[in-house]
Amino acid sequence: MMQPQLALPWGGASHFSDIAGPVHWVDFGGPAGVPPIVMVHGLGGSHLNWVRIAGPLAERNRVIAIDLPGFGFSPAAGRRTTIGANRKVLDRFINETLGSPVILMGNSMGGAVTILQAAASPQAVAAVVLVDPALPRPAEVPDPQVAVQFLMYAVPGVGEAFMDISRRSRTDRELVERVINLCFADPRRSSPELMDAATELVAYRRRHMPSQDAAFLQAARSIVRAGLRPRQLKNTMRSIVGPVLLIHGDRDRLVPVAAARIAAAANPQWETEFLHDVGHTPQLENPDAVIHAVSRWLDRHELGATGAKNMTAPTEDNR
Repeated sequence: MMQPQLALPWGGASHFSDIAGPVHWVDFGGPAGVPPIVMVHGLGGSHLNWVRIAGPLAERNRVIAIDLPGFGFSPAAGRRTTIGANRKVLDRFINETLGSPVILMGNSMGGAVTILQAAASPQAVAAVVLVDPALPRPAEVPDPQVAVQFLMYAVPGVGEAFMDISRRSRTDRELVERVINLCFADPRRSSPELMDAATELVAYRRRHMPSQDAAFLQAARSIVRAGLRPRQLKNTMRSIVGPVLLIHGDRDRLVPVAAARIAAAANPQWETEFLHDVGHTPQLENPDAVIHAVSRWLDRHELGATGAKNMTAPTEDNR
């Protein structure tokens, strides 16, 4: 696959590392002498999932957003795209490309990858921020659209047909809008500039990554399998030794806030921020609240550069 020439209107420098194949990442810069923040996107996401908070947080720490294999500008290139396989890629990226302990920030599937990495390699992870991470589901009726969608992903043949029909029956823009409608509590909060960039990324992947459906489904099915082993994930979360900040929108349709409250209660050493009237991707829907929560947490644990600007006003939260 040709490496794209990328324009990054939010700043940052685009790079590719070779980790058994190309891995794309964006470096938004930031001060040295403190752990860098490595941002890990969710299912179907990319580095674009972080651009609304990366610049402000780069006032305190170097900020990097990675595209996991099979997503963004990182092709699967014959690699598996399960959460376990992508955890191993992330581990190599931290140790081989960055070479220092990092603060991991993961959303959705990226949250599950972050949890696995923090537990498996505590020497490589100084602290963790979980933003609406994939968590064991509580005993409640799931959102019907989400339940049906993941059921179709899970069934061999059905998932492939569903992905093919969705891709052929919708424009690039409609595919982006479908994701926004599912992930936001209020889709009107989406950024027009980000919508345009996401549409361009979908168009690029259609042209240059024809096997994207297989990579997506392999990742989605690994999330479903992990959900069938809730005790294992709960034990993994309890084994994380560094500071953890959990941020969760109370109108998340994919990972209900009840799951986050259960995880917080089971791990009382974690710090939590529950954001009112926010969906599955708070960093895109209410970036100021996420920036403020993370900045305060970095300061409390002396994980960011001193003298950094606090660029946001306090927001109402439920801690």
